[in-house]
Amino acid sequence: MGNLPEESNRLVGRRAELAQVTRACGRHRLVTVTGVGGVGKTRLARRVAGELQPSFTDGAWWMELSPLSMGMEALPYAIAEALPLADQSTRPMWEVIAEYLAGRKTLLVWNTCEHLVEECRQLAGTLLSMAPGLRILATSRRPLGLPAEEVLALDPLPVPETDDDAADAVVLLADRAAEAVSGFTVTDANRAGLAALCRRLEGLPLALELAAARLREMPLPELNQRLADRYAILGDTDGGNYGVRPRWHQALRTAIGWSHELCTPAERLLWARLSVFAGSFDAEAARQVCADARLPGEEVPSLLAALVEKSILTWVPTGGGERYRMLDTIREFGTFWLHELGEEEALRCRHRAYFLALARAGDAAWLGPDQFAWYDRMADEHDNLRTALEYCLAEPAGHAALELAGALWFFWYACGFAREGRHYLDRALAADTAPSGARTQALWAAGLAAVGLGDAESAAARSEEGLAAAEQQGDDALDPALGVFSCAVALRGDLAAMEAVTDRIFALPQKDDVLTLAPLFGLQVRSHVLISAGEPAKALTHLERLRTLCDRHGERWTRAFCDYFQAQAELALGRPDAAQHHAREALRIKHRLHDRMAIGLLMDTLAVATGAAGQAERAAWLLGLAHQVWGTLGAPQMGQPQWVAVRQACERQARAALGDHGYRIAFDTGHATDLDTGIAEALIPADPAPRSPAQPGATG
Repeated sequence: MGNLPEESNRLVGRRAELAQVTRACGRHRLVTVTGVGGVGKTRLARRVAGELQPSFTDGAWWMELSPLSMGMEALPYAIAEALPLADQSTRPMWEVIAEYLAGRKTLLVWNTCEHLVEECRQLAGTLLSMAPGLRILATSRRPLGLPAEEVLALDPLPVPETDDDAADAVVLLADRAAEAVSGFTVTDANRAGLAALCRRLEGLPLALELAAARLREMPLPELNQRLADRYAILGDTDGGNYGVRPRWHQALRTAIGWSHELCTPAERLLWARLSVFAGSFDAEAARQVCADARLPGEEVPSLLAALVEKSILTWVPTGGGERYRMLDTIREFGTFWLHELGEEEALRCRHRAYFLALARAGDAAWLGPDQFAWYDRMADEHDNLRTALEYCLAEPAGHAALELAGALWFFWYACGFAREGRHYLDRALAADTAPSGARTQALWAAGLAAVGLGDAESAAARSEEGLAAAEQQGDDALDPALGVFSCAVALRGDLAAMEAVTDRIFALPQKDDVLTLAPLFGLQVRSHVLISAGEPAKALTHLERLRTLCDRHGERWTRAFCDYFQAQAELALGRPDAAQHHAREALRIKHRLHDRMAIGLLMDTLAVATGAAGQAERAAWLLGLAHQVWGTLGAPQMGQPQWVAVRQACERQARAALGDHGYRIAFDTGHATDLDTGIAEALIPADPAPRSPAQPGATG
């Protein structure tokens, strides 16, 4: 169990260090591997984590911290995102993480902590004090500074003392050279040159890899000579802005500086400009943000390919297309030159503008046929969206923070990031209080995020304020605000108030050519009212309208909720087989969108329907699997008494049919099943079982 990244190439040497760090992780709860940039801390930590993973029953989880801006606020969200932990909770995120880890045996790997040392120190101390089964392996150029911390300094690879010494540095250089140049091998003719190059670059792995990439362009003797000639003058970035950064190793400054010098002017300019991206990026984002009269857009794809060939960029194929990533040390060099060029502010503004436009496009397209693609795109851009939001808040420009946070409502609510969304929306609303269309959308988006967190009080307050503002701005603003207000009312459980607000929604002008939030939410809320009032047949009429509306526009996120409510109605009508079908259809979509809250509700519903169909053992297994999901959410059944009561009734029914021992075995088996594997199995219809006439349907 875990999310460790795949190793891109083999680890060369480091046997002693690997054993040392592995032993340290067994003796100490916090181990930090330190060393200069490019020394190989990340690769060593990845290998250590892979070897330790089987001994941690609840997994080894990798957290990449380099994309985060300085400050404590973003750190807990990034850690929660890496864990199988959703953020639907009103408590502080560090508290949710601590509770999740408290009863588990888990290894967390925090990669690249040096810019967040204070924040990591505070959070590590809290988590380690509250979760006795937790171990943390960190990589950083500086120790975290906790009393319980074991610090292990990683040195460069051993370099050859003689020309024919097969030291690890030579092995690494030869290995990477063979990747760069087809057919490259170590021979008597080149062995001395390889050894000399390793000594010159002091065995620093990143420097050796950059040098190996240059063998595509020039023979080894020329490479050695040019490095020797320029060793003392290239890559000297300790002055100027770099005086505030950790001092770079001379060999790394030389290798990166020389790689920079040998790039074409256009490649150097793109390298600098690409440093504004956090995490990864795609070619279109690079073109939109980086291209101008000095750097024509049509040249960007070939320049990206050239930077990949020179090992400045890493090519990252994904399910959503090709993306690129830059190592932290190389990005720092690019950031330095971007500042030296006087372009840093302009490029950050262009980065903000690009991701604001992307968020607006996602907002406009979400209620349509491309929701899966939009989920994948925004998940890939999560680091960049955070960076753009932080820049909006730090450097206000118009209503950019409100616009970006509000336009991302679908990402916060529909894609499982409600807690983080409320964090940014609250900050943006506090910073920009003047009435505006952007503020209105941010208000109802904050109300919707609160609905996703099950926070009825905040949902009511934000949605009421948003509705009041929208009423002054016309039907286009009123539609989503009224739809979100209906969800906030539903969270409170007042059936009369739900009926009143849905009457108002149904009175809005109908738009056949475009799908909007008000009718989608209104039809769900009215169906819930009718099911709760004992009129499930009438609810089916509203659900058929909702299904037709969604299918006409190819929409699937709301369509899945339609199937969820239909499953509830079918249960109330005593048709558990139909309820199972609709619950599975909804679960298929919500699993694809990683909507943990909806997955939990649907697993409970499927368990109830399965139990009502006479399959008590499968129902208990499903309850165990669902309990695993709720354990990642903080509040089982979102704390709703009606949903809790339905689940408890299903538990009692299954226990009565199986006995305490049989129920516990089936429940524990479900709880221990890998979640993705379990959901895949739950989506397969089970063989029907004889149904007892005494078994009732259920609603929830």
